[in-house]
Amino acid sequence: MSNELLSPAEMGEADRLAIAAGPLDGFGLMRRAGEAVAAVVLARYPAAARVHVLCGPGNNGGDGYVVAGVLHDSGVDIRLWASGPPRAGSDAAIAAAECPVAPRPLSAFSAEKNAVVVDALYGAGLSKPLSGDAARAVEIVTTLNLPVVAVDLPSGVSGESGNVLGQAFRADSTVTFARKKPGHLLLPGCERCGEVVLADIGIGAEIIAQLKTLAFENVPALWLDTLPVPAVDAHKYRRGHAGVFSGGPSATGAARLSALAAARSGAGAVTVLSPANAMQVNAAHLTSIMLRKADTVEDVHDFIGDRRPSAFVLGPGFGVGDRPRDFALAVLGAGRQGAAGSIDGLVLDADGITSFRDEPDTLFEAARRPAAPALVMTPHEGEFGRLFPDIAGDNSLSKLAKARAAAARANAIVVYKGADTVIAAPNGRTAINSNGAPWLATAGSGDVLAGIIAGLLAQGMPPFEAACAAVWIHAEAGSRFGPGLIAEGLPLAMVPVLRALIGSRKGIAG
Repeated sequence: MSNELLSPAEMGEADRLAIAAGPLDGFGLMRRAGEAVAAVVLARYPAAARVHVLCGPGNNGGDGYVVAGVLHDSGVDIRLWASGPPRAGSDAAIAAAECPVAPRPLSAFSAEKNAVVVDALYGAGLSKPLSGDAARAVEIVTTLNLPVVAVDLPSGVSGESGNVLGQAFRADSTVTFARKKPGHLLLPGCERCGEVVLADIGIGAEIIAQLKTLAFENVPALWLDTLPVPAVDAHKYRRGHAGVFSGGPSATGAARLSALAAARSGAGAVTVLSPANAMQVNAAHLTSIMLRKADTVEDVHDFIGDRRPSAFVLGPGFGVGDRPRDFALAVLGAGRQGAAGSIDGLVLDADGITSFRDEPDTLFEAARRPAAPALVMTPHEGEFGRLFPDIAGDNSLSKLAKARAAAARANAIVVYKGADTVIAAPNGRTAINSNGAPWLATAGSGDVLAGIIAGLLAQGMPPFEAACAAVWIHAEAGSRFGPGLIAEGLPLAMVPVLRALIGSRKGIAG
């Protein structure tokens, strides 16, 4: 796979390991990186009147010197601007010495309207805001609206967190090496990267494997081999049974959205667990989805014993208070392999999450019990802050680090929602989703996501993989549907996405 995400420190270690293993030394890797960037510039801007290459004093700048040399040798009109000389004896110093283009001081930088800019000032490891000549260069390029090709990451974007450190270039293309960095996928930095081109510079998969990285881009390769495919002799209960708790008479729609999504995702049976006073409302809208009364914890235990569900959704439209807390704890306390059957997971969303804001440790302790079903929580920004206020308020942490810390504390899979949704497991595994669609910002969209996760859990998919798959499928369905999407349309929009994935899954199995 090439979907591992490397922090700036891990990328530095990958460079070190690759150099130690050979055959390329540090300058050899730098030369390949610069050649990859130059190839992108030549392919995308063949008619550029002039290319301005901005070089910093470190290895990112060294890549820039190679870019300038390759473009110069290709007949491109080059202006090279340097913020300072590279450290003596460094690979960047070798690149600068070999570059046929004489550098000019970045303090004198100016450009024309029809020019192209190569940003090789600072890479993924930047940890402080741009200032001085670098900040001025950003202002000039932004004012002229010049196309930018960034080396590794647009200068001013943190590779660790995706934060914009003061000012940053807005690139049309960003060329990065070996693997992407979290900053390529996390907001707001991902919006500054344009198209991200991943270039192979000779750091092989065997080098990346030595890093034992725990962060990934959420793509099908991460979970496709665990996606459920029904057996020829499958019947509905062998395909999993999901239970979805409904709110009262005026708040039943969210649960039905979750239930339909669970069914569309492949669960063989889905039951809406409804208060008695909402039974008629739910019955009027349900066909293939079953319905059962659940007013008390005893009703929940009876349902588990009678119907042996394997996954639950609690929260959408349910209301906040003691009842959702009691129901959630009842499901978690029923046991993964108890006498009443096997419960693989509880998806806690919306009101279910908010109900624990004053006593989160009660939930976390229940999730830590050895026999507890997997807990999957799907908070948006506000809900995350209610359950993990100290983690949410720590501005030194990236969204990835916050999700990872929350998952460890709660012993849960945390789906930290947003355009850059992060999925984290208690063991530190994390995935950042990259196919988000603005059309998903519609009421009920999160209810559908919770249902997809539960449907996949009900079929026996491992919790982390189920959450990752659900987030990707949900986003892909939204992207394919496009304008006019409302939550009711999402479950049906999943069908072609699932068909293509199942086809791929069968191909893998064959």
